[in-house]
Amino acid sequence: MRVARRAARSLRGVLFDAGNTLVQMNYAAIARQLLALGHDVEPAAVQRAEWRARVRFDDGLLARPGTSTESRDAQTSYVELLLRELGIGDPSTARAMAEWRRTYNSPVGLFDVPDPEGEDALALVRSAGLRVGVISNSNGTVRALLESLGLGRHLDFVIDSSEVGVEKPDARIFALALARAGVEPAEAVYVGDLYSVDVRGARAAGVEGILLDPGGHWGQRDCRLATGPLAAVRLALAGR
Repeated sequence: MRVARRAARSLRGVLFDAGNTLVQMNYAAIARQLLALGHDVEPAAVQRAEWRARVRFDDGLLARPGTSTESRDAQTSYVELLLRELGIGDPSTARAMAEWRRTYNSPVGLFDVPDPEGEDALALVRSAGLRVGVISNSNGTVRALLESLGLGRHLDFVIDSSEVGVEKPDARIFALALARAGVEPAEAVYVGDLYSVDVRGARAAGVEGILLDPGGHWGQRDCRLATGPLAAVRLALAGR
């Protein structure tokens, strides 16, 4: 399939998602809770299962346009898909894990571990003299979270969906970020982990989306793929 390419214009800004991009889900915490429920799995196995589950989750979002990734139903579905990829199918575990996730580390939730490449990715954008920001579907906590993880100092701004009243894939939230960055759509790229939300949302605003595919599970897509945020930045800079 042909991969969409940007118009010939200088790159002036790189924008990022937060969850599963600059910040990872706490796979160790999930493994500990599963062990408490009688399922002995390693954090690395949870991570690999989550890589597969996010693709299945995205399929569901594509099938139901307008579904909020922040809704309770969407978050419950995400947990169930993760468990299924781990080979855990009993409904009682699914219910217990969904309830646990709703109360774990409130109000931040499970996304509280910095990605190993996150800070290097942001620093590389900075060193290239580009604008750098975050667009996240969140609950008002993402800015403080990024600051607490030491990532906020590399950012020019953070757009949190709950603060601006619109969430990805709505093109308006990308337009807000472009205005904050002071760049045109063709002068930016957006790095995220969900095709329907991040790539298609960015594209609707005229921005190229780079999709993170750490496990190689997305298959052929009409966008560029990268194994992590640092690889995505290098890919974006290579095309300047």
